[in-house]
Amino acid sequence: MSKEDTHVERIPYAVWSSNQMSVAKHYGGININGMYYVLDYDNCPTKGEGENMKYSEFLKTKAISHIPCGFECDDLHEKLFPFQKAIVKWSLKRGRSAIFADTGLGKTFMEVVFAHEVHKHTGGEIIIFAPLCVAHQTKQLAMDELGIDVNYCRSQSQVEPGINITNYEMLDSFDSSKFIGIVLDEASIIKSYDGKTTERILDFSRRIPYRLSCTATPSPNDFMELGNQAEFVGVMSREEMLAMFFIHDGGDTAKWRLKGHGEIRFWKWLSTWA
Repeated sequence: MSKEDTHVERIPYAVWSSNQMSVAKHYGGININGMYYVLDYDNCPTKGEGENMKYSEFLKTKAISHIPCGFECDDLHEKLFPFQKAIVKWSLKRGRSAIFADTGLGKTFMEVVFAHEVHKHTGGEIIIFAPLCVAHQTKQLAMDELGIDVNYCRSQSQVEPGINITNYEMLDSFDSSKFIGIVLDEASIIKSYDGKTTERILDFSRRIPYRLSCTATPSPNDFMELGNQAEFVGVMSREEMLAMFFIHDGGDTAKWRLKGHGEIRFWKWLSTWA
């Protein structure tokens, strides 16, 4: 780089691939080590889908977004509070999402209604995984408070049409291809980055269209857990999340911290699916 070109590093620039160099050069690009840097990048067009677009518009097409894959639902169970209805409607529209709601905010009601609406819409079977002591409570609460029948089962042969619930320890007794939706109750069970239970749950749910993760305890400082939640929902793998938003914290390769310029974008991205 020549002395008069040192200012290039201090202003926004666009890096062009080999098939775009002629366009970059025409718009005042500077050749530095075989790559062209364009100073007036906002007015420099790129070639896309047969049409010209400004580079700033091109960048917008690369923005991370969570594409909804669910459905609209207007009328929900009357027992839900307005804020619970709003959350469930959002989750149903997303299709695959997480509800991080504190203790006492009615996650059980919301997950049961979510499962009920997915079954009504698709006609397929739903499986809820919960801790052993919680599964029977959820079944009883769903019937007593919501009038929704939830079948407790311990194997695929005991699955009935509608909503089914079991404990996490029985996961290997079920066939994931038989379910249209899955709900994780107390989903902090997938907190461990490389735990066997985490891997089994992620593998089981990978091809299920509708997914909901419910927990009151996702630690905002435990990025590994958030990565597992993102992978369960299907928006991004743990490795992709770490590579995009994080760097190693000093010499400790087991600790990650948010990149300075990526902190706001990380939390905005998180809010699109949780």
